[in-house]
Amino acid sequence: MNIAATPDNTTLAHRQRRLWLGVGLGSFALLGLAYASFWMLSLRYRQSTDDAYVNGNIVQITPQISGTVVGIGVDDTQYVKAGTPLVRLDRADAKLALDQSEAELARTVREVRALYANASQLQAMVDLRASDLAMAEQDLARRERLGSSGAISSEELQHARDAARSAEAALLSAQEQLRAGRARTDGTSIEEHPEVRNAAAQVRTAYLTYSRTLLPAPVAGFIAKRNVQLGQRVSPGVSLMAIVPLNEVWVDANFKEPQLASMRAGQPVTLTADLYGRSVVYHGRVAGFGAGTGSVFSLLPAQNATGNWIKIIQRIPVRIALDARELAANPLQIGLSMRAEVDTHDRHGPRLPQLVRTEAGYATEVFDDNDLTADRQVRSIILANEAAHSSGKPSVHDMARAFAPTPSPSANATERLFAVQTVSK
Repeated sequence: MNIAATPDNTTLAHRQRRLWLGVGLGSFALLGLAYASFWMLSLRYRQSTDDAYVNGNIVQITPQISGTVVGIGVDDTQYVKAGTPLVRLDRADAKLALDQSEAELARTVREVRALYANASQLQAMVDLRASDLAMAEQDLARRERLGSSGAISSEELQHARDAARSAEAALLSAQEQLRAGRARTDGTSIEEHPEVRNAAAQVRTAYLTYSRTLLPAPVAGFIAKRNVQLGQRVSPGVSLMAIVPLNEVWVDANFKEPQLASMRAGQPVTLTADLYGRSVVYHGRVAGFGAGTGSVFSLLPAQNATGNWIKIIQRIPVRIALDARELAANPLQIGLSMRAEVDTHDRHGPRLPQLVRTEAGYATEVFDDNDLTADRQVRSIILANEAAHSSGKPSVHDMARAFAPTPSPSANATERLFAVQTVSK
């Protein structure tokens, strides 16, 4: 039995459909309005990319001299502090060269001392020759008075004149010798004498060569890519291993061309790492922009002038500095993938600023002690071979002991540490 729909039921169904249709359209309109408001207020000021990776310094450890590897103190994945001995080369040849240069410096100091002593001796000789000339001239004057009266013969008078001329010539010769001696010593001291300075430079060179047989870590970080082996003959410039200071990493985010128009240096950035997921959020800032696209600096740059050119949207690397405290709490390794989102609300300043670094750059003080120790060694050798100027002054040996280089406690500790690490391996 079929029941025909009444006009009232049909009207009610149409009203319900219109009501639900109105509710759906209204909901979509509200969602669209909410999204438009969110885009106007926030989303349009945010530029994001997942083409971002952790980058950092890779400090290559290379020898400054040639030599044979006789000790390796570290291995991959180990953390080392600045100054930790990494590789030790055979130092036999360097030690012989250092001993020879020190002996040459000592000999040179003694020779220069002899120059000063000869100058004093030549001055005494000039005084003696001047006295001889004065006596000869007085004797000649007496004989000339006697010769005018005929008391002495002309031959004796001639002998007196010859003796005076001989004394005068001897004085002139002594004066020239004194000038020649003073030309090698005037205006300088034993330590500043050119010959001593040249020999001292040879000692410094030999000492630096000797000290470079031990390769310390210039910075603190993790050891990576160790490819040196015991007994290997290495040359200057050959990479033995690398140190990566993970406390100084940054992020290189590669944004597309249209995204860069609103970016400025100093804008805040939020980042997440695939390593930790979205549970760990890093906060950084835009530190600078690359000078060109990645394709320009590639090994085989694109040749866009050819006839088969295809337009491809380019990416430019943007350097992002990370917060040091967040980095210490959740460390990152170079090469890890990141997702970066830049807040571009603040668009003041030029798009490509000419940034000048104001803080201190990268530097290491590990090698400074070598120069100081070489200077102390040179000073001690010079003092040990100089003569004391007066009895009231300290003796040469006392002065040498006072200025002699003393082993540094840190240096001894470093040598012991190297020995322990080598034995443990």
